[in-house]
Amino acid sequence: MEMPEFIEARRPRWQQLESLLDKAEGKGLRALELEEARSLGRLYRAVSSDLLWVRARSGAADVSEYLNDLVGRAYALTYPGERPRFADVWNFVARGFPALLRQEWRMYAASLLMFLAGLGFGYLGMLVDPDAAPYLVPAEHLSLDPLQRARDEAAGQGATVGEQAQFTTFLFTHNIQVAFLAFALGITAGVGTGIMLFSNGLMLGALAQVYTAKGMAGWFWAWILPHGIPEITAICIAGAAGLVIARGQVAPRGLPRGVALRQEAVRAVRLLFGTLALFVLAGFIEGTISQIHPPKLSVAFKVSFALVVGLGVYAYLGSDWMRGAGRARDGVATPPR
Repeated sequence: MEMPEFIEARRPRWQQLESLLDKAEGKGLRALELEEARSLGRLYRAVSSDLLWVRARSGAADVSEYLNDLVGRAYALTYPGERPRFADVWNFVARGFPALLRQEWRMYAASLLMFLAGLGFGYLGMLVDPDAAPYLVPAEHLSLDPLQRARDEAAGQGATVGEQAQFTTFLFTHNIQVAFLAFALGITAGVGTGIMLFSNGLMLGALAQVYTAKGMAGWFWAWILPHGIPEITAICIAGAAGLVIARGQVAPRGLPRGVALRQEAVRAVRLLFGTLALFVLAGFIEGTISQIHPPKLSVAFKVSFALVVGLGVYAYLGSDWMRGAGRARDGVATPPR
């Protein structure tokens, strides 16, 4: 049987399974009549066979993804009681997340470019017009003189341990909120995600120019980079997740928009979940190394430390541990054959 004939012949049962899944997911399995529940089981097995047939013949990617989505949803309803094991979580963090990010590297690159564009705009904006500080510089830094801050830190008169811990907790929470918002705003066809990334880069760039103008560029980057590399990476990955959602809206690839959006949402959520490890790393560094300023820790040491952290983060994200592990790349659990 040729692929077009196969699709035409099997489409009714695919649509029937999709309808039952929509009802069960929306109202719960108990909303199904007895015969509907039995049909769900039969259709699940039949569509699983259809998926294997399509894969075995290297069928159209869109058809394969659509069937994979149906089978994954049916599997999740059929086996709802299984709790994720630590080994599964570790496998995703160590292998699945880097593999998924490599697949979505274009979205990550676009997200990072939006952030860097904002950073450059903020820096140049302050360079050209320092009076624009109230509009570009974060409010908590407007009345803070960089030179006085450096002198206070060197004399041991900076923030107390308690104040540093409070500030670190605030930043950690704030940055996670920024990441989740950049992800959620993907539903605006990516426009909100782009604005969020650009505006956060803008504030960082403007603040960098404030310190640079006072001859404190090294001090500033020694403060920002140790925790900033994993933190900004995580925010940009969250932005990439938002763009993946936007892709399901604006480029459904021939699928019904709702189906495409559900498929992309699965990938996007997995990307967002993977950023948590980077945020934990950034929070630990932010509460320790980042808050220890010269002369206790020199600029050279802190920048070198940041470069080592950055190399480690991108070695992890660029690793190829997932070669051949197709199940994790699919983005949903594969049912038993």
